[in-house]
Amino acid sequence: MLDFNTLVEFSRGNCIGICAFLVPANLIVTILTMSLVALRRPSYQVWQSAGIAGFFASIMILHVYTWFMIGVVMAPTYILLWLAITCLVTNLGAILFQRHYTNSPSLSNNA
Repeated sequence: MLDFNTLVEFSRGNCIGICAFLVPANLIVTILTMSLVALRRPSYQVWQSAGIAGFFASIMILHVYTWFMIGVVMAPTYILLWLAITCLVTNLGAILFQRHYTNSPSLSNNA
């Protein structure tokens, strides 16, 4: 069985490596989601990209909360939390934007 304390210690012990992967991954996949919406790609591609971005952002939030659990309250923890929440909201907004404007007749090229 997976021990929660071991997982939390692993997260804090490998913070540099985890953040070095999650920060660029969050940014790249969120930008990809926005690009897919801007290029009017099919909704399954947007959902797939947003799902991956949401997974990375959720992992980052859990990682930051491991630091909050032991009382580390510093600027980097809030910056990483802000980044993860911003990525989540941006991906949700991209999905809603695509869903709302995909079937909109006002954006059609047929005049």
